[in-house]
Amino acid sequence: MSTTRGRLRLVVIQVLVFSLFATLFTRLYYLQVVTGEEYIARAASQSVREIVVQPQRGLIVDDVGRPLVANRTSWVVSVDRTMLGKMSTRQRKALVARLAEVVGQSPQRIRRKLVTCGDEGSVVGTCWNGSPYQPVPVARDVAQPVALRILEQPEDFPAILAEQQSVRAYPRPFGVNLAHVLGYLSPITEAEYDQARADGDRSVNGASSVGRAGVEKQYDRWLRGMPGYRRVAVDSMGRVLGDDGEVMGQPGDTLVTSIDAKVQGEVERQLAATIKQARATRDTVTGRNYVADSGAVVVLEAKTGRVVAMASQPTYDPSVWVGGITKKQLARLYSEKAGTPLLARATQGQFAPGSTWKPFMTSGALRNGYRRDARLNCSSAVRVGNRDFKNYESGAYGFIGFAKALEVSCNTFFYRIGYDYWRRYGSDVADVKARDPLVEEAKAFGFGKPTGIDIPGESSGRIADRTWKRAYYESQKDYYCKIGKEPGQDFLHRFAREFCIEGYAYRAGDAVNFAIGQGDTIVTPLQLARAYGALANGGTLYEPQVAKAIVAPDGEVIRRFAPRKAGRVPAPRETIAFIDEALKGVSRQGTMSWRLIGFPLDEVVVRSKTGSAEVYGKQSTSWVASYSDDYVVVMMVSQGGTGSGTSGPSVRAIWETLYGIEGETVSPARAAIPGTTPPKRLPTFMKDGSILPPARKD
Repeated sequence: MSTTRGRLRLVVIQVLVFSLFATLFTRLYYLQVVTGEEYIARAASQSVREIVVQPQRGLIVDDVGRPLVANRTSWVVSVDRTMLGKMSTRQRKALVARLAEVVGQSPQRIRRKLVTCGDEGSVVGTCWNGSPYQPVPVARDVAQPVALRILEQPEDFPAILAEQQSVRAYPRPFGVNLAHVLGYLSPITEAEYDQARADGDRSVNGASSVGRAGVEKQYDRWLRGMPGYRRVAVDSMGRVLGDDGEVMGQPGDTLVTSIDAKVQGEVERQLAATIKQARATRDTVTGRNYVADSGAVVVLEAKTGRVVAMASQPTYDPSVWVGGITKKQLARLYSEKAGTPLLARATQGQFAPGSTWKPFMTSGALRNGYRRDARLNCSSAVRVGNRDFKNYESGAYGFIGFAKALEVSCNTFFYRIGYDYWRRYGSDVADVKARDPLVEEAKAFGFGKPTGIDIPGESSGRIADRTWKRAYYESQKDYYCKIGKEPGQDFLHRFAREFCIEGYAYRAGDAVNFAIGQGDTIVTPLQLARAYGALANGGTLYEPQVAKAIVAPDGEVIRRFAPRKAGRVPAPRETIAFIDEALKGVSRQGTMSWRLIGFPLDEVVVRSKTGSAEVYGKQSTSWVASYSDDYVVVMMVSQGGTGSGTSGPSVRAIWETLYGIEGETVSPARAAIPGTTPPKRLPTFMKDGSILPPARKD
């Protein structure tokens, strides 16, 4: 009986299993055979695509929250090249023509934009420099009706995307330009994208724009934010059928800078006006107007090294990079005829410092055997070898001390010091290791190497010492020896023959030129400003800095950037104090005094040094370097004439702006404890240090 029941249960189980398999096979047959073509068609006609939603890039603001770089919304039309590649040649041609008509471009231009830079047929300034796997923007700042037409007629614009994106905007408070400090953006390259992925960096994608210069590059990882992602259903032609979810992105952080937009605006206006005036002024030496081909101004906080303002000329409109720069625009930025606007003269321009060099030579002399009461002959000229080295306009003041030599900017006084050290330590012209106290002092004040400012691409300047001259000779010897063998008695051929034989020799003429900031030694305006800052603050060299803080979108202060000390100069405090007093004399009765008539020097004590650097084959470079207890102001105009003559009025105007000087009095808002504390400003952060205050209205 039990055996019969067991067999019955087994039969029932077998029937059930067979029924299940029969049902399964029947369903599979129905799906694959009966309705297979329908499902294949559905799969081919619809899929889900992930679209990157670019984050809003962080703001860049000045020291009281005024926006220097902001964002605005722009309609952007892009082409999905993956979907475009699935179309026939005829379909692609028709689509591009239809799109070109809508966005107001030629079909040829759109096709050029779809070519990856570096590929065959690519055109610099037009080709796509981003990832080949992301939609390519072909039109920015598209009118809203145009964008809506593309969105509402997807059947006419397959593989075409229209979306709102955040792009850079430049509010220009007080008319500031600041292009060389701010920098610019451009699309991420394929190599950069691959490297970021390899490093696990998810803040970039194939359509990201990244910083290429200035603080946009230096602080890119904070400014760029984190992208979001939107999932959309599309058909086989790339037409969007509907949303399928979204992952929100995170906006970039705000960069708070030390820039004072009000001062920056005045600095830029003064620099432009000075260059314009110089070009209208006749050079008494050549009889021609000054070329005034470029210029720069640097304003630093003396006690911190922070950059208050920094301007270079020629400059450019930073918005030229927004939406992709054209080949013509790019060519102008690199054009020598246009003055190479992309070159930041304040940090990358290198010029002979002229007489602004003399305070550091004074420090070197006082640390190496000379007494503060030493007196040397400020004759109209001094003979070194077979050449007379002259004073400016052959002026002569008799036997004077260091203070008077700085006041009247006596060249022959410093020629004698340079020649004395050369005769004592380095008369062997081939001795590369010979000691030179003046070279040592220049290096101690930070010249000959980058300052460390938080702006990429800074130049190092050059100390033209024995080591440099030997290296230069070895690198150029073959070139000049070849020229020297050619017939000819002009300057080039005579120089080439002499250089070929003994171009390595560090002669007395090199030493005396070095002592007054002439010859082959060159500095950047920023290097000079930093060195004067060390005189102002008692001997500390700072790494100049633009950034003050990083603030998250919710107002939390993520990071504060403290002043960075690079070291101390070796000059004793009494030596710095002596030089400081002498430079006060330059402002009161020396070469800068005529430009400061009526300026309240008793309330705002400005020390200064003027310079007119001679450059072979060019007009002289105008310099004014000045400082108070609070700030450093340095101005340079290449081929601009004399120091105080050309740059003096604008330097005065900048000081008046810094301290709020109106006429011959100091504005009460800026006059609190003059000479000991910086002018009053609104705090950058609220008292709890958590959020930025609203921008001040001036």
